[in-house]
Amino acid sequence: MTNILIVDDDINIVQLVYIHLTEQGYHVFKANNGIEALETLKKEMCDLAIVDVMMPYMDGYALTKEIRAKYDIPVILLTAKNQIEDKEKGFQSGTDDYLVKPFEPKELSFRIKALLRRYDDQSDESIVRMGNITINKKNYEVQVGDRTILLPLKEFELLYFLMSKPMQVFSRDHLIEQIWGLDYEGDERTVDVHVKRLRERFSKLTDDFQIKTVRGVGYSLEAKK
Repeated sequence: MTNILIVDDDINIVQLVYIHLTEQGYHVFKANNGIEALETLKKEMCDLAIVDVMMPYMDGYALTKEIRAKYDIPVILLTAKNQIEDKEKGFQSGTDDYLVKPFEPKELSFRIKALLRRYDDQSDESIVRMGNITINKKNYEVQVGDRTILLPLKEFELLYFLMSKPMQVFSRDHLIEQIWGLDYEGDERTVDVHVKRLRERFSKLTDDFQIKTVRGVGYSLEAKK
């Protein structure tokens, strides 16, 4: 189920949005100000936030910046103003969309669906799955079953690259170029060391994949059947 957070100090707006979205099958969390919203986001996994601009304690612009810094979810700003300066400030704070009050609930629904589709498309490019393993390039986490693993950056990038292109053979030079960059001054043994570490880390956790050495060429990641 898709979780949506609505943040507004106007309880009538909150209730209107809550009723409309729950009728469409969304699970809605409510907050009356930015502080409450951030507390909710710490505890609940939300897929999208609808944020009012004018709120006590923390306005919508500041809250949007906080959400942008910590979470990768779309934000729709609600405002009673329709001035270009306000829209500019909203987009500068990181909002994905802007809706002026009063608004039709149907229009809000259209915008929510469009943003969720856009973010889903982006997520597809950032997440690689193989067996019971999920690699997420947005938060740099590797999920093996119900276990979360945080890898050193270069190990993560090497694993992500190989797993996103299974059954392909890559030379050490090519891997250095992709992971470490063209200006890397080390030698190709760096790749061997990182492959060895990945093998050691995952050999006891899963048998869903194997990084194979291709003699005279480099490495290839293969999914185990």
